[in-house]
Amino acid sequence: MSTGALFLVGVFMLTMLVDLPIVYGMVLAGLAYLFLFDAAPVAVAAQQFVTGLDSFTLLAIPLFILAAQLMNAAGLTQRIVRLCAAIVGDIKGGLAVVAVMSCLLFGALSGSGVADVVAIGSLLLPAMARAGYDKGFSCALVGCAGTTATIVPPSIVLIIYGTTTNTSVGKLFMAGIVPAVLLSLSLICIAVWQARKYNWSGGNPFEWAELRAALLDAVPALMVPVLIIGGIRLGIFTASEAASSAIVYSLFIGLFWYRSLSLRAIWQSLKTAGEGSSSILLMIGASGFFAWILVAEQVPQALSAMLANWTDSRITVLLLLTVVLLLLGTFMEAIPIIIIVAPVVMPVLAHYNIDPVHFGILLTINMAIGAVSPPVGVDLMAACKIGGITMMQTLRPLNWMMLAMVTVLLLVTFIPELVMFLPRHVQ
Repeated sequence: MSTGALFLVGVFMLTMLVDLPIVYGMVLAGLAYLFLFDAAPVAVAAQQFVTGLDSFTLLAIPLFILAAQLMNAAGLTQRIVRLCAAIVGDIKGGLAVVAVMSCLLFGALSGSGVADVVAIGSLLLPAMARAGYDKGFSCALVGCAGTTATIVPPSIVLIIYGTTTNTSVGKLFMAGIVPAVLLSLSLICIAVWQARKYNWSGGNPFEWAELRAALLDAVPALMVPVLIIGGIRLGIFTASEAASSAIVYSLFIGLFWYRSLSLRAIWQSLKTAGEGSSSILLMIGASGFFAWILVAEQVPQALSAMLANWTDSRITVLLLLTVVLLLLGTFMEAIPIIIIVAPVVMPVLAHYNIDPVHFGILLTINMAIGAVSPPVGVDLMAACKIGGITMMQTLRPLNWMMLAMVTVLLLVTFIPELVMFLPRHVQ
């Protein structure tokens, strides 16, 4: 690796050690590199910052965030939870199973792990506490289950990866479905096992009448993933157009079907979406500038050559990249990791004939695990804040859940067809 690249990474790590926000750390490290090495005019920093945002596909991010806010304000979250509770009934650990199922379904509406945790956790964490569930277990479970929104369409993380690597967002969306379901099933197994061990109760007894009523009430919410995925796969619209359609659909069912969406709620949704989008896009721009310097220093070529001299095994390379990504995920958020790492590893993927769609899903699962890994763990932190506990109280039950998530990660690493089956066969 060149002196310039080492200097850039060193300054960035130093800014993280002094607890400077990641966005400012990347910009500061990039500017220090430009000043010291005189590699380009300082104006290039602004140019590359804007270039990183110059993509029509990225328009889907604020639109999907707004759609999720409108759906939540319209009461779709409560209807999804009611449907899941009606399906599960009063089995042991029923509330925990409902939490995982609800996170998966709401993740298919929001595309954001933190939004998933906040929406579902606000409803179910108090109910689980009243039912006698350990708060550490409940917060760890909701935090881990919320990460499925990172993998299942319309994942914001997948949109960013697809934009950064010029990979089909539609194929990434299809590829994320099976791993997200596997992740949810693994967490349900852990939840039921722990609930039986500690005799935690379920919800209300199963009733066909309640299931029919809950299903009819939730049908408009369940149609959102069908609209998004079906529209993209059928070539009716792009990811950005799908997000726009989701907004129109959310307004329609909120104003005219459920009649639960007020003008004040719409305004609040716009404000929240604006704040969330600005922070994400700011991070994308800064990461793009940082990644441009790494590419200019020929780090991707150096990494590819180093790995080629070390091993010929694609599985070994994937496992090595997994270890690196898991380590990065413990102290960095998903967006800067993707934008910085993806351009660097693309030559490696090409050399070892690794499908970018397969690697994209592995990357997002790694980011999902990182989102519940202390000390950063943004999804876990959000769940703990709602539950009113410290992150330390979740560590014991969290170990089992992270083991389940890592097992799914290894499964889709060694069996790529679990990821690639739908993109290849569903047209």
